[in-house]
Amino acid sequence: MTVQKVGVIGAGQMGNGIAHVCALAGFDVVLNDIEERRIQAALDTIDTNLHRQVARGLVSEEAATKALGRIKTATSIDGLADVDLAIEAATENEEVKVSIFRSICPVLKENAYLASNTSSISITRLASTTDRPERFIGLHFMNPVPMMELVEVIRGIATEEEAYQMAQDFVSKLGKTITNAEDFPAFIVNRLLMPMINEAIYTLYEGVGTVEAIDCAMELGANHPMGPLKLADFIGLDTCLSIMQVLYDGLADSKYRPCPLLVKYVEAGWLGRKTSRGFYDYRGETPVPTR
Repeated sequence: MTVQKVGVIGAGQMGNGIAHVCALAGFDVVLNDIEERRIQAALDTIDTNLHRQVARGLVSEEAATKALGRIKTATSIDGLADVDLAIEAATENEEVKVSIFRSICPVLKENAYLASNTSSISITRLASTTDRPERFIGLHFMNPVPMMELVEVIRGIATEEEAYQMAQDFVSKLGKTITNAEDFPAFIVNRLLMPMINEAIYTLYEGVGTVEAIDCAMELGANHPMGPLKLADFIGLDTCLSIMQVLYDGLADSKYRPCPLLVKYVEAGWLGRKTSRGFYDYRGETPVPTR
């Protein structure tokens, strides 16, 4: 089955980015979220980001206008009834994702594909909670989706070749590069990235360096475009903690133990940019370290 219409469940940072690139690639999109305000915020973000691409000469004004016109919205799961591919892009919490799958499976067409944008959770385990594990696949987009070129494609044990070929074709049409990852905790990118971020937080926790010193060291000493603590704030400290917990639980190795300081920040609700405070305070004109 050729994918023509895509449903995106979750209108947050990842969901609006996925809707953006799908619409720009010519797919009809249904953006679903239970909150109307989140959907409207997502549409505003997509509009802003498309016009940034126009201003940079990456996209024509006509293409941006057509992309916006391809995105429909729905606060009810019934709006996903005729999609060919449904992509879950909710928070990195297994219970939330499973709840979504159980609610949407009865609504989807019998031959519709189902995908998760999970950045760490077992695709095999998520697929087993659905009525179509053979048509279930992991599509892990990188953040921010419109800018990042990579998509990790992860097959579960039950994923059939047809679903895998669909994913290959779909991602290629988005203009993204595919890397195939086996279904192990955190896959490839976060298996490498998150322990580095966690170690940077330990470095701060142990007083080896300040927030600014750690970020400066990695930006100028390792040529990273963004220091690990800035990156953690951008990703969301709750997401970083969730992924570290998946690694720690799934691989049972003490090197993946989440730093207590990361846990403390999440408990405080200081989750990074999305809450205006994390390792930096973003409430003023210039970000200021919080520690």
